[in-house]
Amino acid sequence: MSRSAPRPEHILNRELSWLAFNERVLEEAEDPTLPLLERVKFLAIVSSNWDEFFMVRVAGIWRQIDAGITQPTADGRTPRQVLEEVSRRIHDLARRQHELFHGVIKPRLGREGISILKPSELDPAQADFVRAYFENNLLPLVTPLAVDTGHPFPRLNNRMLVLMAELEAETLSGEDAFPVSELAVIPIPTPVSARFLRLPSEPGRHVFLMLEDVVRMHLDQVFRGYRIRNCHALRVTRDSDLPVEEDPNEDLMKTVEEHLRSRRRGAVVRLQYEQGLSPNLLEMLIEELELSPEDLYPSEGFAAFSDLFQLYAQLDLPHLKDAPMPPLPVPQLEAAGSVFEAIAKHDILLMHPYQSFDDSVVRFVREAADDPKVLAIKMTLYRISTSSPIAAALERAAERGKQVAAIVELRARFDEEGNIAWARRLEKAGVHVVYGMLQYKTHGKACLVIRQEPEGIRRYCHLSTGNYNERTSRLYSDLGLFTARREFGEDLSNTFNVLTGYTRPPALHQLILAPQHFRPGLYARIEREREHAKAGRPARMILKMNALVDPPMIQRLYEASQDGVQIDLLVRGTCCLRPGVPGLSENIRAVSIIDRYLEHARVYHFANGGDPETLLASGDLMQRNLDNRVEIAFPLVDPIVAEQVLEMLELQLHDTIKGRVLAPDGSVARRGLDPAWPVLRSQYRSYEHALLQSGVRAITQKLPDALDADI
Repeated sequence: MSRSAPRPEHILNRELSWLAFNERVLEEAEDPTLPLLERVKFLAIVSSNWDEFFMVRVAGIWRQIDAGITQPTADGRTPRQVLEEVSRRIHDLARRQHELFHGVIKPRLGREGISILKPSELDPAQADFVRAYFENNLLPLVTPLAVDTGHPFPRLNNRMLVLMAELEAETLSGEDAFPVSELAVIPIPTPVSARFLRLPSEPGRHVFLMLEDVVRMHLDQVFRGYRIRNCHALRVTRDSDLPVEEDPNEDLMKTVEEHLRSRRRGAVVRLQYEQGLSPNLLEMLIEELELSPEDLYPSEGFAAFSDLFQLYAQLDLPHLKDAPMPPLPVPQLEAAGSVFEAIAKHDILLMHPYQSFDDSVVRFVREAADDPKVLAIKMTLYRISTSSPIAAALERAAERGKQVAAIVELRARFDEEGNIAWARRLEKAGVHVVYGMLQYKTHGKACLVIRQEPEGIRRYCHLSTGNYNERTSRLYSDLGLFTARREFGEDLSNTFNVLTGYTRPPALHQLILAPQHFRPGLYARIEREREHAKAGRPARMILKMNALVDPPMIQRLYEASQDGVQIDLLVRGTCCLRPGVPGLSENIRAVSIIDRYLEHARVYHFANGGDPETLLASGDLMQRNLDNRVEIAFPLVDPIVAEQVLEMLELQLHDTIKGRVLAPDGSVARRGLDPAWPVLRSQYRSYEHALLQSGVRAITQKLPDALDADI
């Protein structure tokens, strides 16, 4: 009899495993072989990831502690123990990040003619430029907030950079006398002004001043009659999770909007501040914000490294960035007169970002909107970009009289406001908008187009591991499938009926849905591999996902390993399974790929005794995906398509440049250049394969050199 969950010592802590993933991201910033501005970008990614980690995961730990919960987690740690270890680890990594930026990256930027100056380093012309910029662009936006008995300490918004200034009033009398304050908070208008102000400089140089320094230099214009004794920047991170408790009698959109407003009022879980902040002010902040020692993060003159994204974007210096890898055409679509003609012939695998999302998925929806033979479009939308061409095409289709249904998930974390705006706009155009299911987030990715053809109604399907978001499609590595197979069309029709009308579907032919069938479907396939292993038949699984967290699923994998099933894991982020433990998981190896694109595809491959089966899915092996979300998994029926995906998996398992191997204790190490292994960078090799399939020969002169160097 299988145990429902593994023993605590067989489970790695979820939060610490995630921090190990982000350490791998930091290692990319530390990699001297990367172009310099790509290292800057990875520094920004690290900080952006930490922001979300604090807003969600650390905030969740604090909620458990505040609720008096002492029950150990799956790995045997109490919430307090987890918090202490997380705090120690992040403080170590933050110090490492600061040392890297100030000791390595910034000097190398300087050697490339890129400088971030201090106010004292400005020449007279630059100082005049900064003064004019402040007076014309910032001064009207600056709102000083006094702190005294008549002005309580202001609410500091989540992730907003502010200055805290200690003031000393000049002696005034008569008509010039005015109430005085010894302390003020000045929000920096980063939402409307760039964090890095480009200054005039000689040709070939790129000189910047940080926005907080621009304001700090001119506080005398804000606080007339005062002397600025000292001034330091700080930034708070607040609990921003959105635990919407749905009431079936309430409107879901209104409920989500109310929680979005409350998000700004979440408890502070981190204070970042410039070193040199006076002990008295720090004590006051600790008291006002109800902070603990674990929440304090001093910085060396630069908080919010996530804003380095702006610096990266402002510098058009190709020699300091990765060689371009422009998205390539999909050969089957290029050769056909219409996307429907191509899909009708055979299944088509899409590999983003190597192949163009705009020329495939966006084209699919646009053609459906404009084609008079198309009767209806049904689609799930989880993360919608502000200027989404897909949502705009749905809007146009409805205005042209087509039946359009959109399942817009309002609870997509940190994208709620954009989704709400599009939901309202689509409703106004006549789209049947459904806000997902009350009990479950709708995380599955699917689009169904119903078309009238001479032989009757035909259904065209797109299924994917990634979101319908053209922006992230250029940054995330995902897989998609076009098919016109009858069984897929029937399954997808029934799936949308469930989502829009809560109908009870008949048994599905091909699709596997969570929360009903995803977990048992995977369990059944794992058990099938165990039986093959016991019978001496080929037994192997390759499981690729973003996170492996679910304890019962981990236990099933342990038991399969013990029966002789060979298990290869490709886990980008959190992995709570301990691979390679004798007697427990010696037949399991785990690899993590961190490279220029974020690995986002979910693939579940089973050798099945020589009759292999490969599934693509929208969900990871986490309890939320298996039990608490609407997820869609689907098989690759076409053997050619399945073989393409298996080839990609094998490339990633053998990546010697960007592949890291997970050890039993949770540590991760680069594989290194073993003479027995060919030099291989899997993302570049995947692009090379797409390049050959597309027939494109001339992209840039630099790209083939980069490929030859790393493959």
